[in-house]
Amino acid sequence: MDSVTANPATEPEAEAAAEAGTHTRGRRRRRGTAWSGGILLSGVSAVLGFRLADSDGPTPVPQLLAFLPWLLLPTATALLLTVLARWRTGMVWGVAALGLLAWYMEPYGNTDAPKGRAVAELRVMTSNVEYDRETAGLLRAVREERPDLLFVEECDHACSATLREELPRAEYPYRASVDAYGPEGSVLLSKVPLKRAPRIPATLGMPAAVADVKGHPVRVQLAHPMPPMPRQVGLWREELGKIREYAAAGEGRSTIIAGDFNATQDHAAFRAILDAGRLRDAARLDGSSRAPSWPTAVPSPLGAQIDHVLATPDFSARDARFLEIGDTDHRTLVVTLTLHRPEKER
Repeated sequence: MDSVTANPATEPEAEAAAEAGTHTRGRRRRRGTAWSGGILLSGVSAVLGFRLADSDGPTPVPQLLAFLPWLLLPTATALLLTVLARWRTGMVWGVAALGLLAWYMEPYGNTDAPKGRAVAELRVMTSNVEYDRETAGLLRAVREERPDLLFVEECDHACSATLREELPRAEYPYRASVDAYGPEGSVLLSKVPLKRAPRIPATLGMPAAVADVKGHPVRVQLAHPMPPMPRQVGLWREELGKIREYAAAGEGRSTIIAGDFNATQDHAAFRAILDAGRLRDAARLDGSSRAPSWPTAVPSPLGAQIDHVLATPDFSARDARFLEIGDTDHRTLVVTLTLHRPEKER
């Protein structure tokens, strides 16, 4: 009877081959995981590079900069992937990217208290009603908050007429506006006297005035530059530049600029406005520098703060709140500003 004898070397060789195959597959998986982490880190690093260079860059950088804090998610994911892949260089890269993001999430600008005594208080409200879609909600907010200065963006003819009818002239006797259809219309209403001033020429209406606040002149300007759409980044940058020029022209005079800036503190063009006019963001002064104002379609922790009230250092700020007023894609910002003056100026 024939018999078959097993080769004693067969089993160890088979085990070694299986082990080598498992090692190869594991190495391939780690390589794929490392590549995935590297791709994520490359994208985040590209955006961070423009932030580091104080530049808004081309599309899609300005759009991504608007949501800079949320780059923490892909960065943390990338770091986890580099750990799983045992890729040390990637781990260092991921930690550095997280550190830079954390650094840039800090509020921009100083919060030094104004010098001198308080001489006047102004309740300021800015609201983008999105083509008159939520003028009724704005009216409810106005009646509850009773602002002294009201900046309304995307207020078309119907919105403007409604404000005239529903807000008594005895309550808001002063007005500066750009009357137009669609998003081009804007209205500035005031309880304090307004003197007409040249407005910033732009695609969307940006009326301006000089307010008399208990005998102190205060430059007031509504801001509403074009958004950074993919084919309009140059126009967006140009119109923010015009607001920067207005801010710089104040040369230390009391100034308030409020509205829908279509920009966050992570945009170089917006920071240039703050620096040029030595302006401070009122929400930042009150500890709400990252509270989102747009879009309302996403939960409150998400989104970006593109609606601002900016003021010169002679103003302090308190009670800043972002209100949901109804069927508009922006939250309404309301804040109390207090004007301070040194003894010799009172």
